[in-house]
Amino acid sequence: MGHSDQSRGSRPTGAPAVHAATGVGRPLGARDVELRDGLLARWQERNHAATLPHAVREMERAGNLDNFRRVADGATTPYRGRYPFLDTDVYKTLEGLVYELARGRADAATEEFWTRSVELIERAQAPDGYLSTRFQGADAVKSPWEDLEWGHELYNLGHLVQAAVAAARQLGDDRLLAVARRFADLVVKRFGDGGEQRYCGHPEVEMALVELYRETGERTYLRQAELFVERRGSGALRPRLLPPSYFQDDVPLRALDSVTGHAVRMVYLAAGATDVAVETGDAELLAHVEALWDDMVATKLYLTGGLGSRHSDEAIGDRYELPAERAYAETCAAIGTMQWGWRLFLATGRADVLDVVEQVQFNAFAVGTSLDGRAFFYDNPLQRRPDHDQRSGAETGGELLRRGWFGCPCCPPNIVRWVSQLQDHVAVAAEDTLTLALYADARVRSGVLDVTVRTEYPWDGRVTVEVDAAADRPVTLSLRVPRWADGAQARVDGRNVAAEPGWLRLTRVWSPGDRVVLELPLRVRAVRSHPRLDAARGALALLRGPLVYCVEQQDTAAEVDDLVLDAAGLKAVRVTADQETWGLPVRTLDTELAVAPPAGDELYPEFTGAEAGAAAGAAPGRADVRLIPYFLWGNRRAGAMRVWLRHF
Repeated sequence: MGHSDQSRGSRPTGAPAVHAATGVGRPLGARDVELRDGLLARWQERNHAATLPHAVREMERAGNLDNFRRVADGATTPYRGRYPFLDTDVYKTLEGLVYELARGRADAATEEFWTRSVELIERAQAPDGYLSTRFQGADAVKSPWEDLEWGHELYNLGHLVQAAVAAARQLGDDRLLAVARRFADLVVKRFGDGGEQRYCGHPEVEMALVELYRETGERTYLRQAELFVERRGSGALRPRLLPPSYFQDDVPLRALDSVTGHAVRMVYLAAGATDVAVETGDAELLAHVEALWDDMVATKLYLTGGLGSRHSDEAIGDRYELPAERAYAETCAAIGTMQWGWRLFLATGRADVLDVVEQVQFNAFAVGTSLDGRAFFYDNPLQRRPDHDQRSGAETGGELLRRGWFGCPCCPPNIVRWVSQLQDHVAVAAEDTLTLALYADARVRSGVLDVTVRTEYPWDGRVTVEVDAAADRPVTLSLRVPRWADGAQARVDGRNVAAEPGWLRLTRVWSPGDRVVLELPLRVRAVRSHPRLDAARGALALLRGPLVYCVEQQDTAAEVDDLVLDAAGLKAVRVTADQETWGLPVRTLDTELAVAPPAGDELYPEFTGAEAGAAAGAAPGRADVRLIPYFLWGNRRAGAMRVWLRHF
């Protein structure tokens, strides 16, 4: 039986994952934004054809649904898996799946997974609304709410809510929403005003409860999210082994001077706090999370947009602590950073925040999935040494490159849901404004201004916007000009318009057929790091537009670790189209780089001063080198890789 026969509830709205009304406007969802072609559309097609079915198969194999079944049927079979948050793998996958169901292109197996999952989730819920299968059933190792530090029960609720809201908005199916509301009502009763002053060890439920409020209008959900944000930092968590800062629980959020602790927890908390600030009108809280964002971007974010420099505790680390080969930069942290950044943009209208979201999207996030969509990185280093084994999550070993699944498989289902929602983060509309936030080949319908966007971005910098329909009054079309796009130019029906970094705002009475062409110069640029960033001192990296580039060993005859990016090599860079290797209109960077002379065997040789002059006057060998977009590394044979190249 198809999903349309199973669905019951209100008419679907097609509203986006974040349905906030702010000064910028309201984000447009899947009903109003259709990705037609280009890289993002290719990602969505891969997600539909490969990643989603793969995730369903892996969860069937791992027994995620069995955990719901054992509770629903009262079975005595043991809980499958190590972690108490494995319910969320199902919820995140369902959140992505409903978009495919709404598009009418889910295959029979994934559609059947939806039907079975919803039925099992409904039956597994306890009479009082509780639902967390690790702590239900005859073999439960702990009682409900006994271990808020590590139990993840509220984290589970958060992902259930997000899946439920997506199902209601995309399908008009309220069954999961009813389950989520019963669980949320239990939480409000237990932890609301006058209840236990406690909160979850893993933030996430905060932004979910705000979205539940937006969907239902029930203010107690917003209030509960506010309480969870304000209580954190009171020391109510009693962690074992790890310090309170791991949980962002050493000081209140309003007193936190820099993002800290477990990276995913931090960005989920900040995203939820941003939602709370917007919906409650708390300008002080909004200003504080904005300051945290700015400090993160200035001192703790990798060039790729990755967040988290420590494998130990999956933590963010100190300011400027950004080792390339030991970057953790978890894929889930990339998704969380984009979630936070999108909310912060909606609250502030800042174009530079979107520049960072785009940086994360095309680098730290995109690298997490293989070209075929069936293998993944958990952590995302910016360097791989020739003798390095790629290890991910809590596993003690690992294949050389991406893996098909993990013992802690939080990232692949997160990828499924985020890619299915890419169109939800493209455009925002207000009464007399259409804002194109992130560029993609798409058709956008806002009512006030309907447009078709044609572009091959990020491979090509031309963005053409053609008006399909318009209101008969002045309307502002806002186009983002990234901060790296010095020299950008625009033409409106052939007339040149200045386009400085920030927002290009065009206000006029538009007519069907009107055309705007924005030219973003995708020049190759070399960047160095802040002098306090020790790990990249004396090195350069190459970017083109929003894309970070790297060298893989197979693309040069010289040892990657011996390559030197000198002035001659930078001057010789040429951009080359490479459709054949990747099946995408990829642009590579080809050049000839210097090759440093042999360094010798001594690990710490004495410095006499002569070395500097010798290096300056040396005539080292040179080698042909091809640099590829960082997000594509690891799709061929295993080998060394570098983003940061020696400069001397």
